[in-house]
Amino acid sequence: MTRKKKLLLNTLTGLLKQAVTVVCGFILPRYMLLYYGSSVNGLISSMANFLSFISLLDMGVGAVVQANLYKPLAERDTDQMSRIIISSERFFRKLAYIFLAYIAVLCVVFSTAIDTSYDTWFTVSLLLIVSASTLAQYLFGMTYQLLLNADQKSYVQLILQIVTIALNTLFSVILMRLGCSVHIVKLTTAALYVLRPLLQLLYVRRHYRINRRVELVGEPIKQKWNGFSQHLAAVVCQNVDIAVLTVFSTLENVSVYSVYYAVTNGVEQIVMTAATGVESLFGDMIAKGEKKELSKAFDAVEWITHTGVTVVFTITALTIVPFVSVYTRGITDADYIAPVFGALLVIAYAAQCLRIPYFRVIKAAGHFKQTQNGAYISALINTVLTVALVFRLGLVGAAIGTLAAMAYHTCYCVWYLRNNIMSRPLKPFIRYMITDCVIAAASYFLTRPFVFAGSSYGAWVLLAVKVSCVVVAVALAVNLLLYRSRMADIFGKLIRHGKRG
Repeated sequence: MTRKKKLLLNTLTGLLKQAVTVVCGFILPRYMLLYYGSSVNGLISSMANFLSFISLLDMGVGAVVQANLYKPLAERDTDQMSRIIISSERFFRKLAYIFLAYIAVLCVVFSTAIDTSYDTWFTVSLLLIVSASTLAQYLFGMTYQLLLNADQKSYVQLILQIVTIALNTLFSVILMRLGCSVHIVKLTTAALYVLRPLLQLLYVRRHYRINRRVELVGEPIKQKWNGFSQHLAAVVCQNVDIAVLTVFSTLENVSVYSVYYAVTNGVEQIVMTAATGVESLFGDMIAKGEKKELSKAFDAVEWITHTGVTVVFTITALTIVPFVSVYTRGITDADYIAPVFGALLVIAYAAQCLRIPYFRVIKAAGHFKQTQNGAYISALINTVLTVALVFRLGLVGAAIGTLAAMAYHTCYCVWYLRNNIMSRPLKPFIRYMITDCVIAAASYFLTRPFVFAGSSYGAWVLLAVKVSCVVVAVALAVNLLLYRSRMADIFGKLIRHGKRG
């Protein structure tokens, strides 16, 4: 299978997985709110937020492991691939003990420092169950998942994720309708998520030859601690909002944040998933020294990213409050209508998605140590601003901190790529940003006459369709005016490849 076909298969499978994730991600919280209330939903959201640090295993050291696998896979160097796999497994095993200790600390924090109306046994037992689910997703079989991603076979583990997510949603809804406790529901989730890494292990053993007796010469995984520390900063940056709200605000506000975050994060993940195979494509080109092909691929990905992110997030910003109003109808224990907060949060995650082409090349090139300071500063910006503003502005203050941090890190990645990897001018990026703002502003003014007065999903879908038509039309008109040749080149290639296929 050619790398273009792998890219297409990875992208399509990734989009399907994300579609399933988004749908299921809205079904479960809705049932949680209906059967257990905003307080329990806020408590679980807070636990999941603190436990998200376990994802360090995936995107921190994981990114470094994946970057080191590109060359031996391209050269079919089985021994070096085996060394990286073995070293990765040993490193993750050591980190597991650290995170088990972290979970023990969280048990103490949630039972003593967090103001809840629930007794200690309820809170601690629920935390342990949720922890088991998170550990199963991120810890077991992580190395093999990275191997599949580096070999442009993300579709294998994505299919397994689709099945797991769908089964979890189905069983959870059934158990809630049967009147089971939240502990039973989450325990079932934990059991299901153990299956995915086991099936993944069976696939790797059948399709890859790993030499367990190979001698480890030196350290086969370079910059792993740099990747770990950089992603630690990224996780802090992305999750500090709920942490601050949990400590200095109410669980009801945490619940409101989690609902809006579910929407923006769902959209973000769709965009990120659409770029699933981009990093491995860039990594393969860098490993083979294909500079000209890399530059051409980057140009296409850059334009597609800016156009796609602008369209998708503009639609989200214009429809998020009507969606939340329908989603939370009948729930009166918290005020879920927060238009300013919603708009700021959407813009923040749009800024994060805009860095996809720049950050993916940086990761593919293995520049983790060189770029860690940018991640540290981004986390510091978010933490300081959120703590300073949340007391006076509440949810809006948290969103401002997130927006400032993510905008900074995107600009940092653009600057670093220009000066250290691809020697690209800043003018195209500035021009793209101006174009993005023009499309968003024009779409906002053209859709202002639209009024949402319904209370059903059907009414919201109708609104979303009308808004989408306007935004797409505006984006098409602006890009035809400014990037006609770029559009002709990209779509021409797609048509030619389609005919060949």
